[in-house]
Amino acid sequence: MKPSSTVVIVGAGQAGFQTAASLRQAGFDGRIVLVGDEPCIPYDRPPLSKSYIAGETGLDGLWLRPETFYQKERIELELGESVTAIDRQMRHVSLASGRKLAYDRLVLATGARLRPLSVRGAELDGVLPLRTLADADALRPRLTEARDAVVIGAGFIGLEFAAVARKAGVRVHIIEMTQRPMGRVVSEETSRFYTRAHRGWGSEILLGTGVARILGNGRVSGVETSDGRRLPADLVLIGIGVLPNTEIAAAAGLAIDNGIVVDQNLATADPTIFAVGDCANFPSRFAAGRCRLESVQNAVDQGHAVAAAIVGKSIPYDKVPWFWTDQADLKLQIAGNTVGYDRAVLRGDPESRSFSVFCFRDGSLTGVESINRPTDHVITRRLLLANPCLSPEQAADPDFDLRGHATSLSRREGVQT
Repeated sequence: MKPSSTVVIVGAGQAGFQTAASLRQAGFDGRIVLVGDEPCIPYDRPPLSKSYIAGETGLDGLWLRPETFYQKERIELELGESVTAIDRQMRHVSLASGRKLAYDRLVLATGARLRPLSVRGAELDGVLPLRTLADADALRPRLTEARDAVVIGAGFIGLEFAAVARKAGVRVHIIEMTQRPMGRVVSEETSRFYTRAHRGWGSEILLGTGVARILGNGRVSGVETSDGRRLPADLVLIGIGVLPNTEIAAAAGLAIDNGIVVDQNLATADPTIFAVGDCANFPSRFAAGRCRLESVQNAVDQGHAVAAAIVGKSIPYDKVPWFWTDQADLKLQIAGNTVGYDRAVLRGDPESRSFSVFCFRDGSLTGVESINRPTDHVITRRLLLANPCLSPEQAADPDFDLRGHATSLSRREGVQT
């Protein structure tokens, strides 16, 4: 691209920030404009549901970079501003303020928003989401005052919040429509373990249960479940998943399929427009097709990849996906993709609260879930870079040298570790 070129990045979350930072690291010397609809500089989202609402992390511990970083790197911030339309022919975006920004390359890092709960009473005071810094700021003081909390949705965010609330002495009920906590992303073995863990911490988990309505008069006082139970609550957290923000891309005629459709270089059908992070649907060998991932790793790695593509050093995006969640004294780390497995084997003992679940499909390792076992996580990320050549019997054998196996494969395949 020419030195006078402009890259506009829509979305100032992890993916948008990383794209801007990586462009400078890659030698791009043109104009970079980062547009974010929140009024603050880019921040780290994972602590919001854990250390931040618990009061263990302050604002200074959230910022991805201090404000001086953006000045030094000549990254223009348009904060508290949103993009309302894309004009692909004229190559500019329209802002809610009425201004227009011209671009040579456009990166859509629009992220995702919380799925709304459509039941009576969802608008009551004390019924809160947890996605943004503003959400967390609204939640923190209420958590210190609450006696009974109901968490609707047993995904990562809901369970992280539940663990913090129990530690704070709040009585917690967790309502999950499916039969398994975190069932969309983890194996049955891991899901059962976390069910037992949360019950052991004192939370009640209601599985296969929905919400009929939220009770209260102005302020929430309880939740009525689909089977007629009434649970007391002076605080309700909604955590039933997210929806990718694709509206402006769809209005501009870009393909949408559970996210903005991109190719292996994260470009849309319009070669001047890319999509990264939670909003991007991309091809992946780890998903046996296409997927959309909601993780810090994916946001960071895709930011690096798009920056490289913009400066003419494009490399097909093929990173091993990995995720984590911290719940009380349990750290779950996932490498690869454990969805759709047909065989799972354990390495370690769940009773010790330190074990891994190795997931296989058609005899091939597809992903590993490690609880309080970080070495397994690091090694299996290396394994998944290449053909793991690991059998279920080897994975289950505590005497099998997993580290040595990964090292020998890396040398043979020439994989960077």
